[in-house]
Amino acid sequence: MNIKLTSKLIFIACFALFLNSCLSKKSEKTTTKAAKKVKSPSDVIPFMDKWKILLGDGTKSNDLVGFQKEGFFYVQNDGKTDWVVYKTPNSGITSRTSSNTRTELGEKRHWVPEEGGKLTGTLKVMHVSTTGDATKASAYSVVVGQIHSGAGHENEPLKIYYKKFPGHTKGSVFWNYEINTKGDNIGRFDHSNAVWGYDFSVAGESAKLYPKEPEDGIVLGEEFSYEVNVYKGIMYLTFNSKNHKTVTFTKSLIKTEFGTRADVPEQVKRTYANKEKGGGVEREIAYAGEINYFKQGAYNQANVKTGSEVYEGDIAKQYANGSYAEVWFKEATVGDAQPPKK
Repeated sequence: MNIKLTSKLIFIACFALFLNSCLSKKSEKTTTKAAKKVKSPSDVIPFMDKWKILLGDGTKSNDLVGFQKEGFFYVQNDGKTDWVVYKTPNSGITSRTSSNTRTELGEKRHWVPEEGGKLTGTLKVMHVSTTGDATKASAYSVVVGQIHSGAGHENEPLKIYYKKFPGHTKGSVFWNYEINTKGDNIGRFDHSNAVWGYDFSVAGESAKLYPKEPEDGIVLGEEFSYEVNVYKGIMYLTFNSKNHKTVTFTKSLIKTEFGTRADVPEQVKRTYANKEKGGGVEREIAYAGEINYFKQGAYNQANVKTGSEVYEGDIAKQYANGSYAEVWFKEATVGDAQPPKK
């Protein structure tokens, strides 16, 4: 073999190796690019390092950076925006203190009301359970934000609800304050405040006889936002939605409004008239000095007790037949309390 032929063969071999290397790198880049398109919730809302989570199937995680789980906690794009999806069935595995399932964040940082904290969220509720007993106040509803006590009775000074009756186009947004009961916690009760639509106390006359649809309600898929700012023991709430008036509330978490039975509103007496609980009063200092923390996501209020169908706990069947709650968030923050705007 002459020198010219040998050189030519060497050149061809080297060129083939170079071409193969380029194609491999291009393939790697394409694969990497494709992999980057699969987003996790922490890519959309980057505060996930401040939370842990419990999912509707009992899965727990304390590290949410890059974490997701199909069917419960993942990212969905609506054609314009990436949203973090929180989805949970009517029946699954839940926490020791509740019979309601949740796919919900729990704040790692704990605080007392005097120190406070701030939580915001921009969301849309995509689905609530379509089965239930309309006379049960919690039927057809989901909690999308909370303050939870981590001491004492472990009650909830704040629960932000969305509720929609079957056949209605519009649902209600309201928030509940649960008293920090003085003495035996069997006397605990929630006092409810309407934001748009009805409050917690509005229920059906019978299991399938629903109240009139609220005129100023929120439809499924309609965006709204909330801000919870606990500053020096006072809770400041702000609710916004493009097609609705902005609504604000102020509530002390360190001094009760419900210290005697005479202070208890008629709404509460009516709601709990035929129930064992609801006959108590709150301690004078409410939640002062007690550990609290924020929660956010989908805390499903529909279960067997509210007459909701659970298909013997089969999650796939529940999802297929409307027995679940689904909430989408596109923005959220959590951090220190801020002086309220004057």
